[in-house]
Amino acid sequence: MTTPFRYTQPPPPRSATGRTAEVYRQLSEDFGIDGAVTFVVLSSAPELLAATWALMRESLLAGDGSRTGKELAALGVSRANRCPFCVDAHTVLLHATGNHSLAERLARGGTPEKEVQARMVAWGEATRVPGHPDLTPLPFFARHTAAYVGTALSFHFINRIVSALLTENLLPGNAQRLRPVRSLAGRSLAKTLRRRLTPGTSLALLDGEPGPGPSWAAGTPVAPAYAALRTVAMEGAALLTEADQDLVRNVVAAWDGTHQPLVWDALPDRRTRPGARLALLAALAPYRITDEDVAAWKRPPYTDRCLVRLVAYGAFAAVDRIERAMPFDAPVSHEVMDRQG
Repeated sequence: MTTPFRYTQPPPPRSATGRTAEVYRQLSEDFGIDGAVTFVVLSSAPELLAATWALMRESLLAGDGSRTGKELAALGVSRANRCPFCVDAHTVLLHATGNHSLAERLARGGTPEKEVQARMVAWGEATRVPGHPDLTPLPFFARHTAAYVGTALSFHFINRIVSALLTENLLPGNAQRLRPVRSLAGRSLAKTLRRRLTPGTSLALLDGEPGPGPSWAAGTPVAPAYAALRTVAMEGAALLTEADQDLVRNVVAAWDGTHQPLVWDALPDRRTRPGARLALLAALAPYRITDEDVAAWKRPPYTDRCLVRLVAYGAFAAVDRIERAMPFDAPVSHEVMDRQG
């Protein structure tokens, strides 16, 4: 039997209890997907699972702004990160919004015909690159910043988890590559997508008091959700030596958002520093993680939980670099200002 999981063996969702079971229940009810593998893959670390779900729910699903606009931003992020699984997923979800021709145009690698939608995709793609000119002006209302930025950052994280730990097949046999399948899958989610969700429901799943969170999300449930994910993801640094942590921090801090060349001088050898290598790959090139990279590090006492935590640490190191470089005081685009007027 084929499995979407590359290096871990998560328990089946039906066996889940406690907080993990509650995350799956919310996923099914609010997202419309039972046992979504993008979250099941995190289940060996329930604190990571809950925080990842909280950030996505409170920004993409329950946050302010257009669901279509946020799906376009998430698709742009996924394109920039070269995550075909997530690009396909957001194409299906665009079908769920009822924007069938738009979804198919993007599925063919095209650009939306409407300027404001094209700007949204371009903004999502640009968030990967600090200082990219397409980051400004903002293609959404300023009052919706928490939802749109939270959506972009949640998928910068999720893209990296998916690329590192899952196969590229959204559906068995890559069936989502067929237009009728994409459309049918989207239509099956349409009713759930149209529901208005109560913000903040996922926050009860988080550990303790996550803190106030970033100023760009102040006063919204996105803020504590982001703070919680940052805290639990960065705890994975404890799996590395201090020297390896320093290496990861320094390389990611100097990253300019580009994709790494095949000959990457800063990437350590798997024989001598396998943990630092995995964390850096998870941050900057998760699609290049190999069986050999994982096998070199994942030896007793390390477990599936350890691998998920290490990958999450690397993934969030990149998210933190991206978030710190974003221009949150940017002006709003004329297209959006016209809609506000």
